[in-house]
Amino acid sequence: MTGLPQGFIRSRDVLEERLSGAQVRQLELHYGNEELLYGLDLIGVAGPFFRVTPWELEDERGVRRINASGYSATPFGEMPPVLTEFMREFLEKNRAMSLPQQSSSPWRAALEANLVRLLSRELPSHTDSQVFFCSSGTEAIEGALKFARAWRPGTKYSISFNSAYHGKTLGSLSLTPNPEYQDVFRPLVPGALTSPYGDLDALAALIRRLGPDKVTCVVVEPIQGEGGVNIPPAGFLRGLGELCRRHGIVVIADEIQTGLGRTGHWFESAAQGLDPDIVTLAKPLGGGLMPVGATIVRQPIYKKMLGGLSSKRHSNTFGGGALAMAVGLRSLEHLIETDLPARSRELGAAGLARLQNLKTRHPRLLQEVRGQGLLLAMQFQPMVGLPLPGALKELVFEATAILALRELHQAGVMANLSLSSKRTVRLTPALDMPRDVFDTMFDRVEAFAARNSASRHLLTNTPPALTARLAQFAASKPKKRTPSDG
Repeated sequence: MTGLPQGFIRSRDVLEERLSGAQVRQLELHYGNEELLYGLDLIGVAGPFFRVTPWELEDERGVRRINASGYSATPFGEMPPVLTEFMREFLEKNRAMSLPQQSSSPWRAALEANLVRLLSRELPSHTDSQVFFCSSGTEAIEGALKFARAWRPGTKYSISFNSAYHGKTLGSLSLTPNPEYQDVFRPLVPGALTSPYGDLDALAALIRRLGPDKVTCVVVEPIQGEGGVNIPPAGFLRGLGELCRRHGIVVIADEIQTGLGRTGHWFESAAQGLDPDIVTLAKPLGGGLMPVGATIVRQPIYKKMLGGLSSKRHSNTFGGGALAMAVGLRSLEHLIETDLPARSRELGAAGLARLQNLKTRHPRLLQEVRGQGLLLAMQFQPMVGLPLPGALKELVFEATAILALRELHQAGVMANLSLSSKRTVRLTPALDMPRDVFDTMFDRVEAFAARNSASRHLLTNTPPALTARLAQFAASKPKKRTPSDG
């Protein structure tokens, strides 16, 4: 066996942490998404980070932070023992075929059955539904759109909602009404239209104008995640379902961020009275360790697209792989056995109460706080209160959230930006975070608020040299900014 050529990096060097943080960043800046890493590095949040406990990470200097980032994809934190120990056992004992694309699989069969049983407990109409597996949320949406089109051939229009986020592959991107992400890729998939989120009358009017027989599907997040944790008014989802059912329009519930306990419910759409035809899942299903996506579809719709000799109309090389299915099965099992949706409700209520108290005490910092379960959001007042023209206003909004993310990081909390809500930062901690760690996290959020009691302090607390570098970076990378929530 020959050795690696000079300059190649050995896997053991990475495993044994022989690459310094500076080397890692240098390699990423040279070979990866340079602009993203440069921006993150400017504000000091680029890492790399290392697991201390499932809920705490440390940087190369040994500074510990509580992790409330992860975009809802880490339900048990980083490398949770409940999964890592199971994976070791799987690798030692499993004999099932690893990529069973054209054969049955015990791991895939078990996860299919458990997902449908879980969904049908909440929505009995899904008792005989079927599952298609993939490797990500955007793939799950792409599959859902194909199922819907196969069920209603000849229709023209798919409807999503303003501030929606469904992914960045072409079909899902077409239903993510964000010019910042869409414009360079136009023309997008034809017939993708947008309706105001939470406005049932506006949706009904749009369907009436288009002609119900021309509408393929309505795609909806039961709570908008990237939109900044937007919770629809009571009755909206139930009314949406009734409206679409009258006209035979397929309803797709995007539960990629809300599903499997994050909001305190197994399926947020069901909790709000919606009985969708298709449910998409991803993020927490892989337990933060494996990429797993799933599209759960009513049986007649499933068979219309994948029936008989057309059963290969839609496929996915790695969807349904044994390791991914095994981790997904164990993740789902752990969520059920420990009733983590109930814990999410309990912790989420406590966290939202503390955020509401912060908003009362610091109204010049926080304009609004929102939350359901452990999907929590802080919307900040703009750093600059003067009226500004459109593009400059959006830039100030974006900078507000970026500097808030930096200040939270310095306070010892890792948080998430919101792609479609410029002034909003989200907290999505692990559903099983111990109560003492959770309380410490909010102590640190309160310390962050005390240091930045008005949003302008986010700017004045930033070193002038850094402010200048950030401004230079923003000016050198012009882009079309999406009108946001201000």
